[in-house]
Amino acid sequence: MQERTKKSPRDLRVTVGTDSRISAQDVKTAFCRGLSGAGIEALDRGLASTPAMFMSTVFEDIKADGAVMVTASHLPYNRNGLKFFTPDGGLEKADIARILEIAEKEETEPAEWKGESCPVMQLYTAHLRRLICDGLSTKEAEKPLKGMHIVVDAGNGAGGFFAHKVLTPLGADIKGSRYLTPDGMFPNHVPNPENKEAMASIREAVLESHADLGLIFDTDVDRMSAVFASGKEVNRNSLIALMAAILAPDYAGGTIVTDSVTSDELTAFLEEELHLVHLRYMRGYKNVINECIRLNKSGVVSPLAIETSGHGALSENYYLDDGAYLAVKLIIAAARARVRGRTVESLIDKLNEPAEAVEYRLAVKNTDNANAYGESVLDSLEERALEVRIQVASPSYEGVRLMFPEGWALLRMSLHDPNMPLNMESKEPGGCEKIKCRMYDLLKGYDHLDTEILK
Repeated sequence: MQERTKKSPRDLRVTVGTDSRISAQDVKTAFCRGLSGAGIEALDRGLASTPAMFMSTVFEDIKADGAVMVTASHLPYNRNGLKFFTPDGGLEKADIARILEIAEKEETEPAEWKGESCPVMQLYTAHLRRLICDGLSTKEAEKPLKGMHIVVDAGNGAGGFFAHKVLTPLGADIKGSRYLTPDGMFPNHVPNPENKEAMASIREAVLESHADLGLIFDTDVDRMSAVFASGKEVNRNSLIALMAAILAPDYAGGTIVTDSVTSDELTAFLEEELHLVHLRYMRGYKNVINECIRLNKSGVVSPLAIETSGHGALSENYYLDDGAYLAVKLIIAAARARVRGRTVESLIDKLNEPAEAVEYRLAVKNTDNANAYGESVLDSLEERALEVRIQVASPSYEGVRLMFPEGWALLRMSLHDPNMPLNMESKEPGGCEKIKCRMYDLLKGYDHLDTEILK
């Protein structure tokens, strides 16, 4: 921060918040004592969401120079970490490397930290309520969500505020909501919209309470998924399709940037039904966000960068992956549909899903450089495929995508682990098994690639 702002430590202010996990207070206190030892003012937010912490660098009442969220996102209760923000957004890999380089040489002693509180969540929840009211051309006092029944599953993470501080003040009925109370042991299910148990929980809550809509957040609320009144789960392809359908009227012909494992059926919906452009980019939410930023800077309208994991960032919202902001957009759309006598589910009536979708993880073993070996496999796989007249998709921004009569297969290098994920999708039942057999033949002879799972 000193390098970027040219300010002295005594002129820097950093907000620090946590999710609900059990180590949060100890990690936060240690971190803030370190900041204090360097002469930096550390403001204590306490329980917060990751997007709210970023917004503390935006809100005029705070205007922090930086923000830190103590969280391990959807990982188990006994993990923890730090997410760093400046007013320009989340830090990049190179920035983290620089922090570690500085920290390794740092000799400043930790100092006493008083923990002055900071009203980030009050400002943030008021901001979300205002967005809903503006979207519905009404005022908070008019209770614009009265008559709507919306349940929330926070998984005992930090997301319970959305029910109590956003929905209830606007008149929504939240009866049937689950696990809103923070509990860092996550006793009911992992707060993760990609988790089947978590999605089953919010689906059950919707059906049991006959709600109009269900919302589920991950631990630090930078991701969201939903369930319609019918019980249909809205995640992965359907979440992307829904957010794109909501945005399409305001961004005609815009480009939707997704990760590489989205379906052909999603592409057809985005391009043929919504008349948008679908750019399958690469895995990693920072990758899709940065590509969205690059496109807009180059003059290409790109309103949304979103992964199948549920990380979704809108250009209109600081390119911030904010699950609560996605929920706000969805609630506005649902309220508008209700006034017209329709349901928000009708926005994606024409979205089709693949008949089958599977993922295998092929371990890279007995090599000192798994990434280099994986890249060599990808280079030669493309050559092998062309030799036997299998179509190779181009461009492919990540890995090698092969096209088959039944569907497609994508082999890529894992972002974090020494393995190569192999994703397959088929347009017909039994198609993935046929594709798997072809892939097994193509991947024979790679001594350090474990293909036993494909037999």
